[in-house]
Amino acid sequence: MTTRFFKEKCRKTQNNKILKELRESLGVEKSLSYVFSVPFRDNEKLKKIIEVVKEDVELQALWRCANVMAIDRMGYTDHGPTHVKIVANSALQILRILVKRGITPSIVKNYNLKTEDAEVVVVLGSIFHDLGMTVIRRRHELFGAMLAWKFLDKLLRTIYSEEEHAIISSEVLHAIVSHERPNKPLTIEAGIVGVADALDMEAGRARIPFEAGKVDIHAVSALSIQHVEIQEGQEKPVTIKITMSNSAGVFQIDELLKPRIENSGLRDYIHVIAEITGEKEKKIIEKFEI
Repeated sequence: MTTRFFKEKCRKTQNNKILKELRESLGVEKSLSYVFSVPFRDNEKLKKIIEVVKEDVELQALWRCANVMAIDRMGYTDHGPTHVKIVANSALQILRILVKRGITPSIVKNYNLKTEDAEVVVVLGSIFHDLGMTVIRRRHELFGAMLAWKFLDKLLRTIYSEEEHAIISSEVLHAIVSHERPNKPLTIEAGIVGVADALDMEAGRARIPFEAGKVDIHAVSALSIQHVEIQEGQEKPVTIKITMSNSAGVFQIDELLKPRIENSGLRDYIHVIAEITGEKEKKIIEKFEI
């Protein structure tokens, strides 16, 4: 055995060990049981839907499959249960701030439904948006919409009338297929899902591909993102504060988050502030705002 071969074998063994530990921390190596939770507050419809989601073994299995495809086979970041839970919570938070500031959800404006139905749309759009990763990466949003249909029928049938079921399903499917370019969100709810997806950028999500040996600008920049916080804003309804350990995180924000916001139709409602923190200094990046 050559020295080079031995070193390479050791490196792969170590990476596999790290990968396994990280995947266990995300729940990928554990059983299919997964606690999915969002703050449904007094939204009884959303509460009932989440209760069904938590018990749906098939859906949990598909989330696991999405991660096997993304992490094990492609060296990508988490696209499974942890990711969609973060996206759903962020989407719900953004929607509630917008509603508080007088922004009318599209399903209310176009169909005269309620804000609680808009919450159902953004949560379901969030939990199904990456389901197509179980099939393939390119155009996964289209496969995700196809896979989501049967789950939508199961989740909505007992809560909504036939007409409402059709409307909400349509809105959720639109959110799924438009969460990434080139498709453009045409509703407030779909735009929120797209932005919320991009906000899952904290360092923990990038650790798996990075520790497994994938060192590129995407991984390095993501590792510098320490914290993402969604707040009610002053200049605009929503302020997103991003804390970074170094300036590498600018790539993550400028190349990934900014295009999502611009494509979402929500640019007038969202203000992004990036901040670098260090052991000895803390400074806001001058004029780096969206």
